[in-house]
Amino acid sequence: MTSPAGLDDRYDDPDRLRDQVRLLLRYRATIALGVLLGLLGALLLVLLRAGDYTSTSEVLVRPRTDPFSTSAVAVDNQLSMGTERHIALSATVAARAATALRQPSRADALLTDLRVTNPRDTQMLRFEYTSGTAQGAARVSNAFAEAYLADRQDRSKSMITRMIAGLELQLTELTKRISAKKSAGSAVGTTGVQQQIGILQKRVSDIRAYDTSGGDIVRRAEPSTRPSGPGPAWLIALGLIGGLVLGVVLAWLRAALEPRARSVAEVQGALGAPVLGILPALDTDGELLEVGRADGSRAETYRTLALRLRGGGRTAVGTLMVVALRQERCAVAVAVNVAAALAESGDDVRVVDATARRPGLVARLPLSAGDSASADVPEAGVVVDAGTAGHFTLCPADRGTPGDDGPTVPTAARALLCAGSGTTLFLTPSPLEHADALALTQRVDGVLVVGALADIRRDDLKRLREVVGCSGGNIVGAALHNGPQRSLLRHLVDSDLLRRMRGRNVSTTSPAPVGDTREQPTAPVPDDTLTTSR
Repeated sequence: MTSPAGLDDRYDDPDRLRDQVRLLLRYRATIALGVLLGLLGALLLVLLRAGDYTSTSEVLVRPRTDPFSTSAVAVDNQLSMGTERHIALSATVAARAATALRQPSRADALLTDLRVTNPRDTQMLRFEYTSGTAQGAARVSNAFAEAYLADRQDRSKSMITRMIAGLELQLTELTKRISAKKSAGSAVGTTGVQQQIGILQKRVSDIRAYDTSGGDIVRRAEPSTRPSGPGPAWLIALGLIGGLVLGVVLAWLRAALEPRARSVAEVQGALGAPVLGILPALDTDGELLEVGRADGSRAETYRTLALRLRGGGRTAVGTLMVVALRQERCAVAVAVNVAAALAESGDDVRVVDATARRPGLVARLPLSAGDSASADVPEAGVVVDAGTAGHFTLCPADRGTPGDDGPTVPTAARALLCAGSGTTLFLTPSPLEHADALALTQRVDGVLVVGALADIRRDDLKRLREVVGCSGGNIVGAALHNGPQRSLLRHLVDSDLLRRMRGRNVSTTSPAPVGDTREQPTAPVPDDTLTTSR
């Protein structure tokens, strides 16, 4: 029986392919760069090969028959085309062709662009020469063909001259023998010698009548009307295709080596928790609190995120820790807007600003002065007016030492003691950088990770998953912001190294302002206070 899960397996590969295509399309600039490189390469080939013309001439090589050969060897077997090809490419033939072209100093250079081939099952040599002009290519190709035939003819004439010289030497010896016998008055044996003389004379006459031509030019090179090789249109098309392939390969390499999480699946795989919402990009100049005070897609997204945190029911969220990875402003917006959305549903919500940064949330949120003296508001807490959504309580963090931007233990202890049965949201920096934030993860009901999808790193998510899991905490999910596309200069300015250098310079070189009324660090509360408050 087939498993029901097998029905869904058919859709796994198309979904993965779709995700891979979407992932590659994130690197559109890299793909465009590859296409541009391919196009530039094609244009370079067009420029380099635009003036290249190839002309071809063909020579029929005639076999040389040895006049003294008495063996029954076929004429075709008396010719080695491999040897003739090497002779055609020799320096002797090149020098003869260069002399005919009135360029004797370019003999070696002419051989560079010459190609001599022997078509299969033929006794022909094909001379192909490539030059910058069509007329020049035809002239050089014909010159090499004629030089090869002239060289072959000279070698045949040299062989005939040597043969005739040898036969004439024999005739001279025989003639002297006959003359010696006649002077001695003896005619015995002269008949045989005369017959030998006749045979040798016939051979000399046959050799002198031997055809010394090395072959025939069956095809003369003509100036070509088009450049050799593919035309400009084909080269540009091939360049575009090759550039596209190069761009896709480069984009795939970037995606494989990219340390940032570029998709929801990568975030969920690294964090081991679901992504509860994809939030629109934040406005740098907009209001921080939008739920209950402004209408738009972001406000509705925050309400949906609050509903998912409650599990779709009416149960209170409890104590939730909102953790920022790399972009703290995203976590601040999520904390205050989710608090307003939960207050809109009737929950008693408290937000603890444990970031200890200046200016705090008190200076950035609209406050309700009339409710600050209520019995439900803890000490140093304020009431935030969320408009139509109602209100929630904001507890600023204690100020620590200069340069300390982590949550303090007294703040966490006091917030847990006053949490009651409502919902408490702790706004803290990353537990990867602050030990107090890591200690707080095991005392809350859950941890919500907030970050920008374009900046969050897989290694940070994995480390956060490990440290929270080892400390006994629970990650309920992640809320991601679709950050706007930033330039390379902006990425460099917002890098971790520059941020740490700026923070180090501010903390070590900036003097404390006159009249600074910051509170002194309070004594840490024993750990049993946190345990009993739980």
